[in-house]
Amino acid sequence: MMKSTPHTAILFVVCMAHFLMPFMMSAVGVALPVMGREFDASAMQLGLVETTYVLSASIFLLAMGRLGDIHGRRKIFQLGILVFSLTGGLISQAWTVEAVIGLRFLQGMGGSMVMATTMAMVVSTFPPNERGKALGIAIASVYAGISCGPFFGGMLIAGLGWRSIFYLLIPLGILTYLVARLKMREEWADAAGEPFDWPGLLIYGPSILLLIVGVSNLSKGWWAWLLLLLANIGFGLFIWWEGRSRYPILNIDLLRNNRVFALSNLAALFNYAATFGVTFFLSLYLQYVKGMEPHQAGTVLITQPIVQTLLSPFCGRLSDRVPAGWVATVGMTLCALGLAFAANLTANSSLSMVLLLLVFLGAGFACFSSPNVSVIMGSVESRYLGVASGLNSSVRTLGMMTSMMIITLIFSYLMHGQPVTAETQPAFLASMHWALVIFCSLCVIGIGCSMGRVTGNAQSAK
Repeated sequence: MMKSTPHTAILFVVCMAHFLMPFMMSAVGVALPVMGREFDASAMQLGLVETTYVLSASIFLLAMGRLGDIHGRRKIFQLGILVFSLTGGLISQAWTVEAVIGLRFLQGMGGSMVMATTMAMVVSTFPPNERGKALGIAIASVYAGISCGPFFGGMLIAGLGWRSIFYLLIPLGILTYLVARLKMREEWADAAGEPFDWPGLLIYGPSILLLIVGVSNLSKGWWAWLLLLLANIGFGLFIWWEGRSRYPILNIDLLRNNRVFALSNLAALFNYAATFGVTFFLSLYLQYVKGMEPHQAGTVLITQPIVQTLLSPFCGRLSDRVPAGWVATVGMTLCALGLAFAANLTANSSLSMVLLLLVFLGAGFACFSSPNVSVIMGSVESRYLGVASGLNSSVRTLGMMTSMMIITLIFSYLMHGQPVTAETQPAFLASMHWALVIFCSLCVIGIGCSMGRVTGNAQSAK
């Protein structure tokens, strides 16, 4: 690798990209009610504004990781940040909610180009003894974006309207693109010249679509379960095809023969499945059970991403000195403890207990996330870094979908489609309790996966 690319420039553009994407996600969530009133949009249409972005990113993550390995990660990253930013500019001029939904799909495609290449670029740039620190800083920027989105997005929307958050994206995105264009001189294309697996993408994409639509509608009838079944058949067909393809978008041998890689991704899957739904429950708990206003609940919930933002760089540096697999295992254990606290919340629980469990979850996720990514990216050859990065991001999305599927099933069984009110509060608390017990159990399984890679292969210590 050439020495001409300043490490700080690469870390800067990665952190800017990592900040902008979750910032936009959380800020757009705050903007939905205002957007809905302007466009006279239905609840389903407003849901699609968010879901379409996640769907698009999920469909293209693996493909963009592979394209980065073939055509160059710098090239795919730069194109991605440009598409993400310019599409945001177009959304600021949207004339209908349908236009917003369509443009969000394109924006998700740009986001997938960025998410599938950033970690691979960091790992390709920084030596192993500095990798954890760099990844920790990069991941901290994600949590900073999550933390700032509701607050600053809310201020912009209140003062200048919902379009202002997309105006803000244009200069920040263009700045990131220009720095990447001017300062990132080297290219990483370790699989240059290899063909792209179009059949694999054409199987994988519809399977993801069926999965997300099915999970989102599980409480609405048998047809959603049919979509879920078809999605699983599609994933089975995808795995079969990838095992036969000479140049797959997902090298199945990495999962079959690389114990560290497989168990690290499984640990990530269980971690995201266990933790993603917690904020959803706690938001409802604070507002409907404890009687807080939305902005008060948001102020409490911001505790977790703030703790993650502050601790992630430290945990990244720690994983450069202590085996990263052990640091990630400690993080998963802290998450399990936080979930155990959360599962015991009652209507009479104090606010200090909620804050304590948010601190546990924040510290746990900070300890788990960047060390786990470091283990994953360090366990594969350089020619597979894009695939590894894309798979790690895809696993995150699948974990989130699993978390929401569990919540949907439990609500369907215990609340029977009823809204959260004073009368249904006992059913809501029971739903929250059992969901969090399941989440805690998933975290314990994740601890087993994390321990398995540490004890099973010394490579995880690197």
